[in-house]
Amino acid sequence: MPFQITDLLNARGAGLAPMAGVTDAAMRLLCHEQGATWAVSEMLSAKGWVFSGGRNRNAQDILARLPGEGPAGLQLFGSEPAYIAEAARRLEGSGFQFFDLNFGCPAPKITGNGEGSAMMREPKKLGAVVKALVEATPLPVTVKIRAGWDSHSVNAPEVAKVCEDSGAKAVAVHARTREQQYAGKADWNVIRDVKRAVSVPVFGNGDVRCGADALRMMEETGCDAVIVGRAAQGNPWIFREIAAAMRGEEAPPPTPSERVAMAARHFELERQLYGEKLAVLQMRKHIAWYVHGMKGASRFRERINQMNSAAEVLAALGDYAEEG
Repeated sequence: MPFQITDLLNARGAGLAPMAGVTDAAMRLLCHEQGATWAVSEMLSAKGWVFSGGRNRNAQDILARLPGEGPAGLQLFGSEPAYIAEAARRLEGSGFQFFDLNFGCPAPKITGNGEGSAMMREPKKLGAVVKALVEATPLPVTVKIRAGWDSHSVNAPEVAKVCEDSGAKAVAVHARTREQQYAGKADWNVIRDVKRAVSVPVFGNGDVRCGADALRMMEETGCDAVIVGRAAQGNPWIFREIAAAMRGEEAPPPTPSERVAMAARHFELERQLYGEKLAVLQMRKHIAWYVHGMKGASRFRERINQMNSAAEVLAALGDYAEEG
């Protein structure tokens, strides 16, 4: 039976939100193992993919999958329906279960081209992009939006309805405006308003940092599921915690040794994907997240940032685990 977005809701838990430079195959696998019910890839430029003919190394890295991953969506971004459709046709067999459209990225280099969250200022154009993708592929299509462009144009309910009418099977809402970037407080009322505006599943996002937050978001907004972004950085165990909370249970926090061991495993997966040199660079931010708040973390981060080989990184993690 073909994959359906409603399949994501059958298991009680949370999904991993897409994050550029973060939610690669290694990150997705570790989060799935800890209870994430689904994940979404880093964003891929539809136009860039079409023009490169698939030969772009960065794009190939985004498309990589690892054995053991659970359901995952491939996130595309762009503002031109023709390129979105053509990219989807070429990428349909890439191993992802659904496509996700990025209408939420606040980065100036993306919005400056009229893409990402800038699309929320043009709902009609946004709808045309959704419709083009839906018509180009048999795979389900979801969208990721923000509350709006700024505090004067909070139009997520309107945009969500356009997405539904254009064929989207679910809407994920980051309850901050583009103006807020990732600062300030997420306005969960926006998620509630989107849920009331559409009949497709709504995924809430923003300020979910623990199991209790996930339960509270679902209760206050009526959203069908929760997706977690930055709170999963260096903390794939948050999915274990949320799944336990939904069962009325508590999950123990990871011990310092578990955190270091997970960082080492994450590094090995990154090396498998990208090779040693790039994995060392990629892991600097991840290791900083894993050891945040631990004894001597600041000095250890400085040490890791000076390293250039896998042997050095693994030896340092081993020493740090023994010291901890």
